[in-house]
Amino acid sequence: MDAQGRGRADDVDPADQWVLNPRTGEYELRLSPSAPESSVPGPRTEGPRTAGRRTSAPGREVPPQRRRRPEPEPPVPGRRGRRPEKKKSRAKKVLLWTGGTTAFVVLVAGVGGYVYLKHLEGNVSTTDVGTAGSSSFKKDEAFNILIIGTDKRTGEGNEGYGDKGSAGHADTNILLHVAEDRSNATALSIPRDLIVDIPDCETVQEDGTKKVIPGSSGVRFNQSLGDLGRDAGCTMRTVAETTGIKPDHFMMADFNAVKTLTTAVDGVEVCVEHAVDDPKSHLKLPAGESTVEGEQALAFVRTRHAFGNEGDLDRIKVQQQFLGSLMRKMSSSDTLTSPTKLVKLAEAATKALTVDKAIGNVGTLKDLALELKKVPPKNITFTTVPVIDNPAEKVKATVVVNEAKGPQVFDMIKNDVSFTEVEQKKKKEKAAVAARLKGEKSEPGEVRVRVMNGGAPAGSAQQELAYLQTQAGVTKSENAGNAPAEVAKTTLEYGPDQADQARALAEILGLTGAAMKPGESVTNSQGLPTMTLTLGKDFKGAGVKLDGTVEKPELDNESTADQKQCAS
Repeated sequence: MDAQGRGRADDVDPADQWVLNPRTGEYELRLSPSAPESSVPGPRTEGPRTAGRRTSAPGREVPPQRRRRPEPEPPVPGRRGRRPEKKKSRAKKVLLWTGGTTAFVVLVAGVGGYVYLKHLEGNVSTTDVGTAGSSSFKKDEAFNILIIGTDKRTGEGNEGYGDKGSAGHADTNILLHVAEDRSNATALSIPRDLIVDIPDCETVQEDGTKKVIPGSSGVRFNQSLGDLGRDAGCTMRTVAETTGIKPDHFMMADFNAVKTLTTAVDGVEVCVEHAVDDPKSHLKLPAGESTVEGEQALAFVRTRHAFGNEGDLDRIKVQQQFLGSLMRKMSSSDTLTSPTKLVKLAEAATKALTVDKAIGNVGTLKDLALELKKVPPKNITFTTVPVIDNPAEKVKATVVVNEAKGPQVFDMIKNDVSFTEVEQKKKKEKAAVAARLKGEKSEPGEVRVRVMNGGAPAGSAQQELAYLQTQAGVTKSENAGNAPAEVAKTTLEYGPDQADQARALAEILGLTGAAMKPGESVTNSQGLPTMTLTLGKDFKGAGVKLDGTVEKPELDNESTADQKQCAS
């Protein structure tokens, strides 16, 4: 319900209001009935106040009688009636409001929350990326967000960073993959100096017309944005072309965002092994831990000369550490229980962002934030696209994808496989289900199974059959074509006398006890009883185990969001 549907401001518990502080110009959550009354931003009906007061003439208020208590007011439709007044500590009331949720959720809860959300929505800029991304945000699916930091200068004091007059190139790039079950996420940094092929890109112009910008081969990744009028949709298409992973949405911010976001949370903790005094970025820090915000925070993430070999890959490691610290600060109780910080954070975040139209309203951004909050920081892996120096260069200035390591990293993300231990170990199952995996196992050559495609990509049944026969030793297997209906999860159905065969096949394929379905056997083409393996939409490819127990590749610059590290 919007503010106009709530009735007069006087009908509302004063503890439930976001009010404008005329001294600071900030909106603050009223936590005490003694706080001065003020309305939230938005339309308001003028007129004499009547709740709990008498009026003798329009515009003139008469104090209520002191010796007689007014009759209780009937509850406003859609609200609960007033309860007898109870004393509550401010801390308890704050916790009731926040409940460990995000800034957006808290803002929705306040009186006039709808009006304030529309105000926040007006802060967000959007770009129509067409088919480069998804048309909507879905809570029940894995999703990929491309986070872009541009070198475009906005705000004051940013003259020392980036290229003067830059249209805003893709200077810092992180592809954030969030698992379907929200148990984990992967933040994959993409070097700006990575040599890529930028595909042709359809962009939407200001007048609504569409323009196709021709692609470029063998150029730096950062040219996928800004050059020739390329927008964030072009960068999303370039990511898909390079990694095979299609971003669903994007979020883009410039230099000023680092300053405003860190200021909103009163600074972010960072750590350096050695004291830093970089005259180019003006970053000065003592050895050990420090708290940076504003200009100093921007200098920390932008400096290239204070760490490692002064290259972009070392700066990426520092930026990953910084983002992990920022995420911890934003989700800390110190931030979540401070209405003032939450409002500042919401204002700073929305003003800093440009996003695709599919997530361009605050309601969707709130939903997205809530889904992100479900992921434990210890299961958010930061890593970098595996690269090697560009062999075509004598003076090494750019990098190319390491073809020995890159494809496996890309496939794990594309197939929703975690880089942390959360999915490397089998999840606990109920005793009855887990028992299906216990017992004797047949030799692979004794296993009879027919393979059906129940939702996997075309050709998967034949590919899996080839793997079983040539590599796994399951020679008594055959292709049974398409299943009668599509299924989400791969299953193995078997008769009571085939449990030993089922356990053997489960071990080969990485099937969980839940995927094993005791039932009835069927006959194969020779008229012999056989099991039925139905490949579902979760099928990840021939030979890839279905429980996520893959051999983890060696990652470049690996860390997790809960780790505190010192830049060196």
